[in-house]
Amino acid sequence: MERLEQLAQELAQQRESKGEHVYPYPITEREQILIRLYSYCELGMTPQLFYNKWDLTREDMALICSCSVHTVNGWFNTSRRCYPPNAGYLRHLAIMDFLLEDFETIPKPLLERLFSKGELVI
Repeated sequence: MERLEQLAQELAQQRESKGEHVYPYPITEREQILIRLYSYCELGMTPQLFYNKWDLTREDMALICSCSVHTVNGWFNTSRRCYPPNAGYLRHLAIMDFLLEDFETIPKPLLERLFSKGELVI
């Protein structure tokens, strides 16, 4: 992590000295480290744990996971026809749990970037 902080400071200085954004950004040692950290990250939360932690409906959970209520109901089905959620759904629930828990501590510029509608925020 110390190396990442050092690389981040160097990168910020380089970008500041250029005074402009040049896309695409090069993949440096910093980005390679972050890509590897992310690829091994097993961020996930089960639907059952999320449902027990937060007072919400299965419709809410479907909205969070961008899936149908039928799909969410399948996760809670106790018969043989139970369909386990894939890693993408587990990640959505973990991220939403993080946001619900820690929203107030997230810096405003990061929130604005997170909740922008897909435009590149510069």
